[in-house]
Amino acid sequence: MMNLHDTVEPMLSADYKERFRAEYHQTKNRYDKLHAMVVKYDAGTLDFKPTCSIELLKQQKSAMGQYLYCLEVRAQIEHVDLTCNRSILDPN
Repeated sequence: MMNLHDTVEPMLSADYKERFRAEYHQTKNRYDKLHAMVVKYDAGTLDFKPTCSIELLKQQKSAMGQYLYCLEVRAQIEHVDLTCNRSILDPN
């Protein structure tokens, strides 16, 4: 998976598929971090107390998961390869 730093340049691309990939990877990165935090909270191993309620964080995680699903379905329809290891020679 791309880290957030790796998605900056593609977000500025004229190619919507590059921007699409970057948006997907930004969201996935944030979702995975939030998921890990919620798991640690539920396990009692989170090393800080969140400022907002865990319920709100879980609602955010759910919305992000639904958004990722929409992006993944759209990517299938529009033939956008979401993998970050694509060949430079394959622009699609």
